[in-house]
Amino acid sequence: MNESIDMDSDRAAPALSVGQGIGRRLGIIAIGAAVVCIGISLIAYGWDYYFLDLTARPFSPKHVYLKPSGNIGIRLGMCGFTFLAMVYLYPLRKHWAFLGRFGKTRNWFDYHVLFGLTAPVLITFHSAFKLHGFAGMAYWTMMALVISGMIGRYFYAQIPRNIGAAELSLKEMEDLKNDLVEQLRSQKALPFFRIEELLRLPAIGEIQSIPLYRALMRMVLLDIARPFMVWRLRRQGIKASGRSALLGGVIHSSDAELEKAVRLASRQAALSKRILFLSQTQRVFYGWHVIHRPFSISFAFFVIIHVSVVTWFGYF
Repeated sequence: MNESIDMDSDRAAPALSVGQGIGRRLGIIAIGAAVVCIGISLIAYGWDYYFLDLTARPFSPKHVYLKPSGNIGIRLGMCGFTFLAMVYLYPLRKHWAFLGRFGKTRNWFDYHVLFGLTAPVLITFHSAFKLHGFAGMAYWTMMALVISGMIGRYFYAQIPRNIGAAELSLKEMEDLKNDLVEQLRSQKALPFFRIEELLRLPAIGEIQSIPLYRALMRMVLLDIARPFMVWRLRRQGIKASGRSALLGGVIHSSDAELEKAVRLASRQAALSKRILFLSQTQRVFYGWHVIHRPFSISFAFFVIIHVSVVTWFGYF
């Protein structure tokens, strides 16, 4: 749904940074894929166990492995706890100066999101879906934290940033937008009036005159609609060249000029929308911290108590 946070990073970053970016993406993909494979494997192996009544589970031969303190369950818990600790490194980086010397803020944020999404998967299987009592309170607090984080991630992506993750000024955003418009005007693959027609946005006065919740709904709907507009734009470009559209424009064509024009149009539309809704987005994003922080602190408290109790009573 969201394009890159940094709308101009491909041109701004040196070759070394591009290489590091590829390595970072590969690392994120590898960790995410590993967690997905673990989840699929556990579902395939423990399907019958997880659907047993809690009173019948101790009689299953898989209980010794899949229970929270079992051979597999405890290791899932340890791995999940490690991932959760990595999640908290990102906010701590702002207070511990020595962490700021390692990597860019954007890279830290990407791993913060990755571990924030994968840790709950491991914790869910560690709990063997026993989601009651004190552990259940911790689990549902974690899920509330994850949902809050996903919402925050969406609004974070609506505020364009440079490669160092610093927010761009309105003038810098306008300059980027004008540069993209000039590139679109100079391309020959798509008529510019078609691009303007398909990717037209509401007037700024209209957005500023409606309540905040309605403005945010419009923003989300525009993000949902943009891929369909881009597919239609590609389909028109393919038809203009005398070829049949591939799945209505969903599949990329072999026309490099057309794909460049479509990509530029998508970026320009996304940036224009972000400029249009910038004031509303900033209000929600900075207010979001007020809600997200209590979830984060509460969950950290639950985790510390849980780990301390199981360690003290020797449940390993």
